[in-house]
Amino acid sequence: MTSPLSGAARGGRLPPDEPGKSLRVTGSVTIRSLRLLELFTPAAPRLTLSDLARKSGYPLSTVHRLAGDLIEWGALERDSSGRFTVGLKLWEIASLAPRGTMLRELAMPVMEDLSQITRENVQLGVCEGTEVVFVERIAGQKAVPVHTRVGGRFPLTASGIGLALLAYMPADVQEAVLAAPIEKFTERTITDPSVLRRVLAEIRRSEVAISDRQVTMDAVSVAAPIFERPGTAIAAVSLVVSAEGASPSTLVPLVRAAARTISRAVRPRPPL
Repeated sequence: MTSPLSGAARGGRLPPDEPGKSLRVTGSVTIRSLRLLELFTPAAPRLTLSDLARKSGYPLSTVHRLAGDLIEWGALERDSSGRFTVGLKLWEIASLAPRGTMLRELAMPVMEDLSQITRENVQLGVCEGTEVVFVERIAGQKAVPVHTRVGGRFPLTASGIGLALLAYMPADVQEAVLAAPIEKFTERTITDPSVLRRVLAEIRRSEVAISDRQVTMDAVSVAAPIFERPGTAIAAVSLVVSAEGASPSTLVPLVRAAARTISRAVRPRPPL
């Protein structure tokens, strides 16, 4: 999975202070502030000022100034222990993102129906760069635990949703993804690019992706792409079920029907 610091690294993350050398802080104030926000993860939702300085590579004085601005705006908050947390203002702004909000509103009735019929986990995701971003999830009653969260990211090459999206990406993007190191999560994760190419071709033929214990050994994901227009997948919906006794073939018609219903809802209406 992509590290929460990967964006900063691509943008030239600064090295730690070296004895006898002053650290040169680059990038605009906005970029530096955003890099601080990137440091918060599910594993590290609360960070001290020293944590932020150490992880970012910025001088403590710079972090202090940037954090103060972020608190004033509402992007950061400070808890009773003095640690920083992500502020509610960020959630308010992020919830307005049209690619997530509109899609969720149109997809939720279908996802709720799918959840009630199967009692399994239902997920909705979109592609962002070379990763899946999960924009909605309904946890099934007594269903297998999943490791995704709304707003979380995951590689395109292992999950059902990721494979369903990758299959419809431009050929050059697919090749770039397959040329990069492919993370192995379980013994069943497909990491051979030639095998993945065949899998993607089959997904384009059937309009359904099955990830059988590729992410965890206790779960199977069945996903289908959501098309804004023929051949253009803007999202994907999936069921995640327990691998024990799973019968993907019985789930395929349900997931495919849900994806097609959502596709009709998101498709642009022709002008009157």
